[in-house]
Amino acid sequence: MEVGLIGLGRMGANMAIRLRRGGHRVIVYNRTVAKARELAAEHDLIAAEELSDLVAMLTPPRVVWLMLPAGSATDEHLAALTPLLTPGDIVIDGANNNYKASIAHAEQLTAQGLRFLDIGVSGGIWGLQIGYCLMVGGDEETFHYVEPLLQTLAPPEGYLLCGPHGAGHFVKMIHNGIEYGMMQAYAEGFEILRQSRYDFDLAKISHLWNQGSVVRSWLLELAERAFTADADLSSIRGYVEDSGEGRWTVQESIDLDVPAPIITLSLQMRFRSRQEDSFSMKVLAALRQQFGGHAVKKVE
Repeated sequence: MEVGLIGLGRMGANMAIRLRRGGHRVIVYNRTVAKARELAAEHDLIAAEELSDLVAMLTPPRVVWLMLPAGSATDEHLAALTPLLTPGDIVIDGANNNYKASIAHAEQLTAQGLRFLDIGVSGGIWGLQIGYCLMVGGDEETFHYVEPLLQTLAPPEGYLLCGPHGAGHFVKMIHNGIEYGMMQAYAEGFEILRQSRYDFDLAKISHLWNQGSVVRSWLLELAERAFTADADLSSIRGYVEDSGEGRWTVQESIDLDVPAPIITLSLQMRFRSRQEDSFSMKVLAALRQQFGGHAVKKVE
């Protein structure tokens, strides 16, 4: 099968390589053309200089897969791409886009005679070797048409048509919200271990917990790797970004009247990580001093 892949970041580049290794004809495009050329030369891909070149090199019905940052980057590329396509062509959005935006994109493209799938992609930088978990939203006919690509990208049983347009990105949104909570629980647990009276080897404990424990997971494998490389994580600053899905999950829980305290608090902790010296904590310290005469630590 052939596919055009737009966006060669950490995920997109590795997906292109995995698809080519699976025998597919892969045309790649990136705003930085040199990156597309370099990747194509190294991995037997075809580099497109312009979006129009990518479209011209694909056989109708074309399959074009976008792996771009959610929001304006995806919107801009869709706006530039869709006039170049013909009815029956398929556009796949593999970004972590908001599911409501995906529903809107589906409506816009369908009105032009195009087909659309929203696919949540999980696997990170390890997907090249072990495959990607693919959460698909769209119609069944289009899903089955691109299924050879999904089979190549995913491990066995690693892809699913979750529902109609928007469902793929909705499932990925909740997936990432859960991920926030899991990561926060591990982080807190390891900090308690580290601050205890015992001199624990956190890498060994991570490994131990993955041997039949109910908390075993791939995240623990990654924790073991991190602690093995740097036992105190001394080279890493405790600053944690969020890419949006956690916020959307929390908002969805509010809209649906579903209590989600763990995911909500894990998102709030990411906000806290970005503050060098939290003003709210200063207020707490000042209030304790004012009403109880408690000591405060002065800025040196």
